[in-house]
Order: sequence, then structure tokens, then C-alpha cells
Amino acid sequence: MMSIAFIFPGQGSQYVGMGGDLYNLYPDVQEIYSQANEILGFELSCVSFEGPEEQLKQTFITQPAIFVHSVAWIKLLTGRISAGYTAGHSLGEYTALYYAGALNFEDCLKLVKIRGVLMQEAGEQQKGTMAAIIGLDEKIVVSICQEASSEGIVQIANLNSPGQIVISGSVLGVRKAMGLSKLNKAKMVKELVVHGAFHSPLMEPAKNKFKDTLDNVKFNKVRIPVYTNVTGKPITEQTGPEEIKRSLYEQLISPVRWKDCIINMIRDGAEEFIELGPGKVLQGLVKRIDSTVVVRGFDKAEDLSA
Repeated sequence: MMSIAFIFPGQGSQYVGMGGDLYNLYPDVQEIYSQANEILGFELSCVSFEGPEEQLKQTFITQPAIFVHSVAWIKLLTGRISAGYTAGHSLGEYTALYYAGALNFEDCLKLVKIRGVLMQEAGEQQKGTMAAIIGLDEKIVVSICQEASSEGIVQIANLNSPGQIVISGSVLGVRKAMGLSKLNKAKMVKELVVHGAFHSPLMEPAKNKFKDTLDNVKFNKVRIPVYTNVTGKPITEQTGPEEIKRSLYEQLISPVRWKDCIINMIRDGAEEFIELGPGKVLQGLVKRIDSTVVVRGFDKAEDLSA
């Protein structure tokens, strides 16, 4: 059997209708959504399946919606496919920790809900933005951000794959960096439609409030390695709960080192990457990082029969 890694998507992968086909076909999935509706105190299933899109795009709804869709896939694949490694992009790291046994469903969903609420509040308090930069080396983007920070806060938010970097910060800082990136002949520079400057110091208010929440949740040790966004390195069976919490706490204002997560999983023996949840974003990134590994995903019901 190939060494399998499960990878879990983050915000931006959501779409209206996600999970609806699974809900109609599988009682297990109906049960997960009904539990989620109860824990959250609103009808997540309705917003996920029927929209409207504007509502689904609200951070405090998006994050639980993606998490629950990924968990539905974990349940459906239990006993069919299991992974020896796992990681998730930003929000997806919570799903990876759930899969690895660090958190139970209820605690993990509550954390995801509060994280979404706090990130949305922080985004409303301090208006910020994010931008994708394609075709420039990390060192060049770091120096561009340093130069642009004369206009306002700006830093790397996601190191997604070679030549694909996302920056985050104040509107003026990010736009200055976008201009400098164009001068440095980036292949593409695009401002993203987001509700805040995620993975930047503008999320500091969310980080401070989130600490109390994390402190009150029981974390277990993981049963398989979880490669964290903050370092790209694995949390293992030897890692204590406090270190897992610290990683999630720092993640709010730190860059997502996705490229490092994937490179390190391959180095440690992962040969097949399976994305569980909405969209195909991570499958594309993995292929760009290493074209030799097998990559597939489970999003819609037809993926299971295929």
C-alpha cells in the first residue's frame, strides 16, 4: 500500500451546494450535519447546501462549513482508506488535528466557530487585505514586503508552492507591495476578496482572545504526524498538548508554510496525497511542489464511486 497523506482545505475553497449530495445519500453525513447544527446554534447545513453565497462567504460560517464537509469525508472513508500523515491549510489544520485524534468533533467545531468569529471581528476592526503574487522568489517577496512596510503592515501570509506566495496586511501596505511586485516582473499580482488580513499582525486581537478558548479545551496526543503551518514540521505522538495549542495560537498571525509541509511529508515517506473537502486547490499546489507524487481528492459524491 502506498503511504497516504490526507490534506484538508482552508478558507476560499467553499461553494454553495457543498456536502448536499453526500447528505442526500448517506445517513452518517446527515448525522454529522445535524450534530453540527446543534453545536453551532444555526442551520449550517442550509447555508452550505443552499447559500446564499454572501452568507457562506462570512468567515464565521465559511470555516465551520469547510470543516464539517471535510469531516463528512473522513467518516465516509473510515474503513476504506486511512492515512499515515496529515496536514491542513490554515483552517484545515484543525481538521488534520481532528483526524489525528488530538480533538473530538464537538471541541474542534467549537474552536473553529470561535476562530472564525474572532478573525471576522479582527478583520472588521482593522481593515486589511491580501494579494497573491505569482512568479517571484520568496526572498524577493520578503524584501518587497520590508520596503512596502513604510506604507503600512505587510508580510508573507502563505508560502503555497514554488513561485506562489500570498501577502497580507494593511490595505496601503499590501497595495504598495503589489506595485513593487509588478516592477519586479511578477507573472501575476492579484488582490484577493477576503474579510481581513489573515496570517498577519492585524489578526493580533483575534490571537489574544483565542488564547483563553484554547486553554479551556482538552487536547490529546496525535496518533499520526500532523505537519503544522507555522513550522512545516510534524507534531508527533511525543508532542505535548501545550505545544499543539501554541502552534494554533501562533498560526493566526504567522505565514502558512504549505510548501514545507508537503516537502517534509514526502521526505518522511508520503507518496499519495488525498484532499478531503471542497475544491481542488491543495491538489494543484501539491502537483506544483512535486509532480512525481500521486494526487487525488474527494469532494462530490461521484468521487467515491470513481
